[in-house]
Amino acid sequence: MLDYIGGTLTDKSLEGITVETQGLGYFISTTSSTFEKLPESGAQVKIYIFESTAGMYGGVINLYGFLTRQEREMFVLIKDEVPGTGAKKALEYLDKISKSFADFKAAVISKNYSMLTGVFGFTKKTADKLVAALKDKIQLINVAGSQKWDASSYNADNALIGEAVSALIALGYKEINARAAVNKAYETSPVLTVEELIKQSLKHL
Repeated sequence: MLDYIGGTLTDKSLEGITVETQGLGYFISTTSSTFEKLPESGAQVKIYIFESTAGMYGGVINLYGFLTRQEREMFVLIKDEVPGTGAKKALEYLDKISKSFADFKAAVISKNYSMLTGVFGFTKKTADKLVAALKDKIQLINVAGSQKWDASSYNADNALIGEAVSALIALGYKEINARAAVNKAYETSPVLTVEELIKQSLKHL
């Protein structure tokens, strides 16, 4: 089992990276947040690895890469414990969680659905699933860094905004554009249902 790969970063894109070591190039799938933190091609890197086998008789090996063991532990926890979550979906979730591992852990333990939707952009359905699956097990994961947000400030209004943003992202809009549109619509008329807020937000996109 691979623990990590150290070598030269020869190529990188949002789909993944290639690291060359001892004449071999390894293609490794990563999150977009990891991509943004990586140095330019040609630099030396150390990527922690998770191996996943697929195909008949396990003939295909996919590599998933992380900058820290903490990220890999969180990825494995999500993949193994959240129902219906494969490696690719776990990588998508990890990308959202990377905003703050400390805040995500605290939100799951305290069942703060408003923070999970408002800060991390999960839908209410996904937030429910994450809390149910992880609340008793995430405490075993050590996370670095301190919390960035005041959990008490995330109320029903934040949850409403978070759900609307998540819905627009699911429709194909970029998060930064979706959040700006939702905030503008919400400022105009704060007393809205999620469905109404989405409709009003579409007018600003």
